[in-house]
Amino acid sequence: MPETSGTSRTVALLIALGALLYTAWVLELLLATGLDPVRAYVSELSAADQPFGGLFRATDLAAGLLVLAGAAVALPVPPRRPWSLAGWTALAVFGLATAVDSRLPLSCAPTDDPECAALETAGLVPATHTAHAVSSSLAMAGALTGMVALTVAARRYRRWPLLGRAGPVLVVLELAATVWTLTAVAAFEAGRGIWWLGAGQRLQVLIVAGWLAVLALSVAREGGSRPGEGRPGTRGTV
Repeated sequence: MPETSGTSRTVALLIALGALLYTAWVLELLLATGLDPVRAYVSELSAADQPFGGLFRATDLAAGLLVLAGAAVALPVPPRRPWSLAGWTALAVFGLATAVDSRLPLSCAPTDDPECAALETAGLVPATHTAHAVSSSLAMAGALTGMVALTVAARRYRRWPLLGRAGPVLVVLELAATVWTLTAVAAFEAGRGIWWLGAGQRLQVLIVAGWLAVLALSVAREGGSRPGEGRPGTRGTV
């Protein structure tokens, strides 16, 4: 089925490009950002007062739109099985929230600037700080839900062998990195130190990007099967 195969390639390309741009923060290793990657939030690279904020906001916007587009292309293709539908919908939420997140940058970098941290604690920063926290949380919730749902789909529908093998490991690692990040955020906001917040969050987003890359490769390998659904005649067909 050439048309369906072409759709699979389109989905795979969009997701792969989104994964690549979602790791654009590694450019901090080459650029003089002035932020400590072990301490700083990834989103602080995109803060309005940072020298390369525009670059990182642009890559986040592109990454989000690419993943959203990939999920949007995959979603309408029948038959729509529950785990696949849930997974692609969650990835669409992740992509949209990531794109919105890039339009709601922090005004300053609280882990690097004590004055910024004090203003944030006092609630004197722009409303974009709260909006950014909401969109970031929504993006990560979408990513986690998509990772779990599409990994389950790969195994339940006997689809995407690579994702079926690697997905569970990546999901477990992502959950561990998320717990680390949330614990470090809570400690920082309570004034109890950084707890390697930046390292934990970078691991968190790196695993998401790695999982997206595995998904893209799996979809690209599916040949004539429909993107996002199991092969006809296999277990789990709705």
